Amino acid sequence: MSGPQAGVRVREMVLADCDRVSLIRVRGWQSAYRGLMPQPHLDAMDPAADAERRRALFARAPEGVVNLVAEDEGGEVVGWACHGPYRDGEQRTADAELYAVYVDPARLGAGVGRALLAESVRRCETAGHPRMLLWVLKGNTRARRFYERAGFCPDGAEEPYEVDGVPVPEVRYARPLSG
Repeated sequence: MSGPQAGVRVREMVLADCDRVSLIRVRGWQSAYRGLMPQPHLDAMDPAADAERRRALFARAPEGVVNLVAEDEGGEVVGWACHGPYRDGEQRTADAELYAVYVDPARLGAGVGRALLAESVRRCETAGHPRMLLWVLKGNTRARRFYERAGFCPDGAEEPYEVDGVPVPEVRYARPLSG
């Protein structure tokens, strides 16, 4: 399925994508969270270890969890998104949750994230979810602007999150879906 951006193709992730997705995820954390999380934590992130975890998660993904990748014109994976049922503690709700969107830092601003988000929203609408929720670091202003431009708004919920003893609180965003 093609995304809304020229030259970006969004498709379902396959097991062979795990190494590239992990590299994008780790580099995304190291870029987006610089100054928001302890630098030693970011520096210690290992794409190979992440890929091993990602393969295990991919093999046993719960029902309803969808992993998408974005490819450029040459077929290189340049972004990853994951969505599924919203989790309120251990309970699933009727809402959808965007668990992750990461773009190769060299491709930021090229429409990759927009294409992934649009496809995730479309699939969640088609599945009949009444709204989509997501969590974003409170201090991640770039990501917050990205989600706000896509119709998401903070709904007032906040969660404490801590990395190596440093608080990095998250805020929840919501968007109604037309289902």
